[in-house]
Amino acid sequence: MSSEIILISDPRVVAVPVRDEGEALVDVSDHLLVDDRKNPDFGGAEVYLRQGVLDRLVQAQKLLPAGLRLLFVEGYRPPSLQRAIFDDYSSGLRALHPDWSAEQIRSAASRYVSPPEIGPHTAGAAVDLTLADADGRELDMGSPFDATPEESDGACYTDAANISEEARANRKVLGAALSDAGMVNYPTEWWHWSYGDRYWALMTGAPAALYGPRELDAQ
Repeated sequence: MSSEIILISDPRVVAVPVRDEGEALVDVSDHLLVDDRKNPDFGGAEVYLRQGVLDRLVQAQKLLPAGLRLLFVEGYRPPSLQRAIFDDYSSGLRALHPDWSAEQIRSAASRYVSPPEIGPHTAGAAVDLTLADADGRELDMGSPFDATPEESDGACYTDAANISEEARANRKVLGAALSDAGMVNYPTEWWHWSYGDRYWALMTGAPAALYGPRELDAQ
């Protein structure tokens, strides 16, 4: 595969059709170790994912070496919240780069947060997660979880060079299990993995996305 990083705002991603048959959003709490860091703006929605995504995470959990566990942090995001996050980050980029065009801002913003109309989190198709030991302690992954490219000097990129060998090895363990379970990584965020969304479809050659944006209370 090419070393090119395709951003989620890329026209090739946007062009992927969606064939959503309404698969349910389900609570992952009984199946995975869920982190206790909570964003009150989510109202508990973050512990939901599409059933097909949860199934693959459960499979990935079984593929991890003994003594390691997936630590689930965030799944579903309501579209309105995704819009607020995207707009806020875009505003910060505008302040840093007043000479950038609207398209440059949108593209740069999409390294860290997806436009809500194509965002895999709003479809319940993406998960932000990390690795923990048997006691629930997080492993060193090379950058703080959810760090922006600006905050981490690019260490948030999955294949970043400016991380330790230990962190690189931990990322490989996480990536191997999730990839073998059928999920794809967003390469600007080591913690972000998805299944069934437009980005997944483009990366795997699927003819269409399985999941599109939806409201949690619409089930």
